[in-house]
Amino acid sequence: MMSGTSKIALFIDGANLYATAKTLNFDIDYKRLLTEFQSRGTLLRAFYYTAIVEDQEYSSIRPLVDWLDYNGYTVVTKATKEYIDASGRRKVKGDMDIELAVDAMELAEHMDKMVRGAGARDRSGELSPGDERNE
Repeated sequence: MMSGTSKIALFIDGANLYATAKTLNFDIDYKRLLTEFQSRGTLLRAFYYTAIVEDQEYSSIRPLVDWLDYNGYTVVTKATKEYIDASGRRKVKGDMDIELAVDAMELAEHMDKMVRGAGARDRSGELSPGDERNE
């Protein structure tokens, strides 16, 4: 199946990658990231998945989402869900795992390599406390 150039698809779990980069005090150069994978083969698609808080007047993630969309990424968003956990703390949930898995399955027969960019989660699958964003 591998003939010549590899066909690559990039899937970035934005919330988790953002939280990990923030924890490590690291800035991600998304343009360079895209260029790097383009140099490694035929980049079929670069997805960026993130949940957005719908009811806020300003979202700090919006400029990044708009830039990514304009600069070659396929941005997939959905509204976050807010709930109160057992200890009474406000939690925000915005898992994009299903959307990512569906897109990966739809592209599976067309790609040779799948690259998934993500960060750390706690064992329950929810964003860790430091990962909660007010965006």
